[in-house]
Amino acid sequence: MERERKEIIHKYYKLFKPYGYISQLSSNDARQLRKKKFLKDLENVPSNIMPIGRLDEKSEGLLLLTTDGVYSDTVNRSGIEKEYVALLDGDIDDNAIEKLRNGVLIGINGKKYQTKPCEVKKLTITPTLPTREKKIRDARHGPVSWIKIVITEGKFRQIRKMTSGVGFPTLRLVRVRVGSIKLDDMQPGDVVECNNIEIKQPK
Repeated sequence: MERERKEIIHKYYKLFKPYGYISQLSSNDARQLRKKKFLKDLENVPSNIMPIGRLDEKSEGLLLLTTDGVYSDTVNRSGIEKEYVALLDGDIDDNAIEKLRNGVLIGINGKKYQTKPCEVKKLTITPTLPTREKKIRDARHGPVSWIKIVITEGKFRQIRKMTSGVGFPTLRLVRVRVGSIKLDDMQPGDVVECNNIEIKQPK
């Protein structure tokens, strides 16, 4: 008699990745383990989990986690919207915003890459975010500005390269949404288990 196949029940979580952590559970490099902080170093992150996509070490915010490798791969290839708020060095002008919207030429692996058109908006009200552990230069040392940017791709350090390319380097970058899933009022290091983490494009 053929054995009954046991249904695998996968787990899904959302995490507020703090500044200074690498978006992987651990590393095989002992030197890197000594010098860097990984997701395993966060108190509530479960083991045997994988991130869906990545945030670079200096970026913060919404990172989705799962035990389902197929699901993770599907989401990464889907062109789902990813929304960020970014604090910029300087008071960004309309001309620079239009360049960001239309796509910017950036460097990826030693080659030039034209980013896809995206949604960009200058924010008139400072976003409500937790204070970052590492101090950020503020307006007392020169003008700063906030933008909202929504992209459907995810090249390495893409937004930082885009804003720098139009003359306004990123000082702080926080991902606040992936598809229809939002960061909401989570705090750095918070982990929330989701019963059904179906990532849809918002209507």
